[in-house]
Amino acid sequence: MESLTPVQFNVLIGSILGDGEITKIYKNSRRKNHSYREHFSIEQKEYRKWKISFLDELLYLTPKSHTVRSASLPLFTKLYPYFYNEQGTKQMPSDLLKSCSLPHFLAILYMDDGSLCISHRINHLKKRIYLTPHIYLYLQCYSIEELSFLKKHITDMFGILFHTSARKDGQGFILKTTSVKETYRFLDLINPITNSCDSMYYKTSWTFRLDEEKIKWNTKLPDYQVLASSSERSKPYTNEEIELLIELKENGMAMQKIADTLQRSYWSVAYKWSDINNNKLGRW
Repeated sequence: MESLTPVQFNVLIGSILGDGEITKIYKNSRRKNHSYREHFSIEQKEYRKWKISFLDELLYLTPKSHTVRSASLPLFTKLYPYFYNEQGTKQMPSDLLKSCSLPHFLAILYMDDGSLCISHRINHLKKRIYLTPHIYLYLQCYSIEELSFLKKHITDMFGILFHTSARKDGQGFILKTTSVKETYRFLDLINPITNSCDSMYYKTSWTFRLDEEKIKWNTKLPDYQVLASSSERSKPYTNEEIELLIELKENGMAMQKIADTLQRSYWSVAYKWSDINNNKLGRW
């Protein structure tokens, strides 16, 4: 493990915790070391290529079998007992999580085993559709005790609050965000890593998903306005903030820098800019 950079370590641990597995060495096998294996659907080929770019020369694709693999290596022999108990059942690598301190860990775990789920509420009187995003981590192969450990690690290390939620499959529980604020904070945290993987924007980019949702709802209810729930909806923009936002945007400043200037979240500024355009508010 010492040969891995911090980024590679976080990517690899997130991968094994998610879709990846360390292969077993069966009795009478000629192999001396374990290896890595990860199956994927053809639709996620570009994502897998993007992911293994962090682990160049360690993992490789076998296109015909839609698998990410590695050679048999001492690295995976060393990692195996952290991820599997004596019965060969996958377990949470509690001791390794302490070193998973980069957002790359969360980004990979989420892109492997997570979803950006959207609930909606329709106000027919005002002709408005309110969309609320949630982050789900489908890790039901782990026990609730293990998920509680992971949940605490994510809170302590990254400041993101997840909650356990009951499921009927696996060991009965997953992790999810229950507040809009935590969802946006999660997406903001992983954005610097995930913004270079456009094939996964449907999971990682709220702007991308919101545009898709608007198209879908405008087909169903063309006279309705589609709005995203915002944790800052109760904190209105002043006229001065709106004037500055418009000026900075027209001068070509990036949205994140505008958010930093206004001391608001990226998504709050993105929504306000969309609101200005959609409603043709112009200068106030």
